[in-house]
Amino acid sequence: MVENQELVQLLNTAIIKTKEKRIDSSYEERLSETCQKPAIKALSLAIENLSESQNISRDQAAMNIVETVRELDSIWSDYVMMEGLSKLKDILKTPNQH
Repeated sequence: MVENQELVQLLNTAIIKTKEKRIDSSYEERLSETCQKPAIKALSLAIENLSESQNISRDQAAMNIVETVRELDSIWSDYVMMEGLSKLKDILKTPNQH
């Protein structure tokens, strides 16, 4: 059992270290640039509007907007993945015509 726990810990450490290599270290600059975009102002207006129309706090409105956008992104990611899998299945079903 201990050996398994050590293996899991080793794998977890490896996962974190490999992700660390892919992190763009210019995140502070990117964050600053992103916060200056007109879309941020539009999001601010949307948060205010949702807060007032639903009689909820601005924090809750912001979280609702973020959760909704994340859900849309997740749905489209799943859709694109399923489309790709479907095409791969079709390719694998079709006999090689070379």
